Amino acid sequence: MSGRSLSSCPEGIQKAKRALIRYSLTQKALAEDLGITRQPIGKFFTGKPVDRNLFVQICDRLDLEWEEVVTEPASEPELNQDNRIDIDAIVQQVREKIKPGIQQRCGTMRVLDMTQPIGLNDIYTSVNILDKITGQRRLGIDELLQQCKSQDFDLFKLNRITEKRLPGLEAVEKYSKLMILGKPGAGKTTFLKYLAIQCIGGEFQAERVPIFVTLKNFAETANKPGLLQYITEETINPISSIRDVLTNGKALVLLDGLDEVREEDSDRVLKQIREFSDRFQNNHFVMTCRIAAREYTFEKFTEVEVADFDDEQIAIFANNWFNSKAVQSETFIKLLKNDNRIQELAISPLLLTLLCLAFEESGDFPANRSELYKEGIDTLLKKWDAKRGIIRDQVYKKLSVQRKEDLLSKIALATFELGDYFFKQKIAEQYITEYIRNLPGANNDEEVLQFDSEQVLHSIEHHHGLVVARAKGIYSFCHLTFHEYFTAREFVVVRQSSEEALRNLVRHITEKRWREVFFLAVGMSPNADRLLLLIKNNIDESLASEQKLQHFLIWVREKSISVKVSYKLATVRAFYFSLSFFRAFSISRVISLSRSLEMFLPLNFDFDLDFELCRPVNLSLDIDLSRSLSKILNPELKHLLQQLQEQLPDGKDWKIFRKWWLDDMQAWREELRAVIIKHRNVGHDWQFSERQKELLNQYHNANLLLISFLNSDCYVSREVRQQIEDTLLLPIAEIKQRQQQS
Repeated sequence: MSGRSLSSCPEGIQKAKRALIRYSLTQKALAEDLGITRQPIGKFFTGKPVDRNLFVQICDRLDLEWEEVVTEPASEPELNQDNRIDIDAIVQQVREKIKPGIQQRCGTMRVLDMTQPIGLNDIYTSVNILDKITGQRRLGIDELLQQCKSQDFDLFKLNRITEKRLPGLEAVEKYSKLMILGKPGAGKTTFLKYLAIQCIGGEFQAERVPIFVTLKNFAETANKPGLLQYITEETINPISSIRDVLTNGKALVLLDGLDEVREEDSDRVLKQIREFSDRFQNNHFVMTCRIAAREYTFEKFTEVEVADFDDEQIAIFANNWFNSKAVQSETFIKLLKNDNRIQELAISPLLLTLLCLAFEESGDFPANRSELYKEGIDTLLKKWDAKRGIIRDQVYKKLSVQRKEDLLSKIALATFELGDYFFKQKIAEQYITEYIRNLPGANNDEEVLQFDSEQVLHSIEHHHGLVVARAKGIYSFCHLTFHEYFTAREFVVVRQSSEEALRNLVRHITEKRWREVFFLAVGMSPNADRLLLLIKNNIDESLASEQKLQHFLIWVREKSISVKVSYKLATVRAFYFSLSFFRAFSISRVISLSRSLEMFLPLNFDFDLDFELCRPVNLSLDIDLSRSLSKILNPELKHLLQQLQEQLPDGKDWKIFRKWWLDDMQAWREELRAVIIKHRNVGHDWQFSERQKELLNQYHNANLLLISFLNSDCYVSREVRQQIEDTLLLPIAEIKQRQQQS
């Protein structure tokens, strides 16, 4: 090495490559940054001599100490350098020959219902890697739930993994033999294709030859060739060239889809991979496999897991997808963020693709979420493998797709009722045992049933990813959304909306965590009449034995019919219910009894006046009656309120005002209340107990939920819809009287 030249040592090259990834640079971008050609950059990353000044500049740009990157002066004979240059020439020749094939094979992707392929670089979103396999963590259920708080916890954090993430390219640089595990549709194959394209394009490990092998194709090749022969025939001839590349450790070997290999080919393929990776151990290997596939052991491979997408990755994917399309990615992302349950599905690249396809059709998500979720489940249960021609080995052949769905529905309801979002493996296996023992031809031997239940659980996780391991021996549904969907499906589909099933469901109408289950059950019901009537009856009966609350509802009814307005009576009742109970009219802003219901914007005169008059009674600091006085036509009421207005102290003198506040304000307030009650019949101090307030709050929220059901994309007859609307917020006695008359 000349005095004016420096070369990178192998360890220094690896540090520099990790720095490229850290700063999101390519070799081309680095050269442009430094204002030099790519030639010295290429030499730097292949250990060839580089001008000393340029060498130091490159290290400075990558925030590296050049002394830690430079190699010691060569003490080997010059012949070694010549040999290395020879293999580098062979590598470049092989790269040029295979480049068109790699670009054709790995440069595009087409999944699900895409009408045409899309360029990989046009859609690719960087992958993150978890060093620790999720299902192998030794955590208890309490530890998995520790970030959640009581009944109001953020359920959508249940499935979010908080382990440290590593960029995918950095993981490949860090580990020379890497086994990438992931759930179905996690993006494993896409990542491997991206590695091949980046490598052949000179952007990643440009000194290597990318070799991409689809293991399913290799396993099913006629005459069962060895892996080296298969690679040679698929890649390039003569065989000596690829052997030279492999022998000198210059290949990036990408082995895709170990889990897709048929069981009868498995042992042979595993043996081939082990022998090949041992024989050519100086090359870089990256292999992909689904989590929970058969127990593979590759002692020299480091196992990592593909992380779910985070919010930033979802946004990048959406921007790439909708680029140059009529639908704007900003609209998609905005609506996605407004719907936690749909957003939760987007952490899976496969389901995010499904969401983008669905959104692209109409510029919105389907109004009936149950249909969207069913499509997602169908994708995982059958479409994803079928589209790629993969036939999985059926561990338990009696389980058709429908029976798998029925089994998942059984597990979902049993665990959801207990609030068990995470459940132990043994518990899941017990539910499976109970189910499969009743199937035609089932073996009733307990040991056989136990073994079968283990295999079925393993199969559902491996083949479909709908139930996944969250820690050793602890499972959950892959998404809370699917847990809720299958819970609703058990009531509506499996139990066929029987009276007993619906009554059991309706018992949970006031429980916040069941809200989405109700929406899904209503949405997937062929006719939601009976379910909605049971919900309405349950809401009404919740206050039936509360005499004081019934008096309150009677007042709401009487007040609503005393005002002369064109609005529906149910809407007027909602206004006065809210005005008296919440001291505002929140319910009237959100209540919508039909798609054409009138809203209180702007307010009617009577409503506006009642609202203004209640403000000084109910809001302790607002005692200015001027707004109310300007609207009053009744001379007696106006006179009384003017007298009360005159009693107010000058607010500019704080001492006088404070004395009045402490000494006279309460009496003044009660006098005002009496005036308003007498002349407007509003402003009553109901003095509800804490228990009564809670009951009214549940009643209010349940009615809002019922109204939301009516306005959702469900099927309900016109007669039932009208019956519910007409009896909203009425006292129980009047409801029963109407039922007797009908």
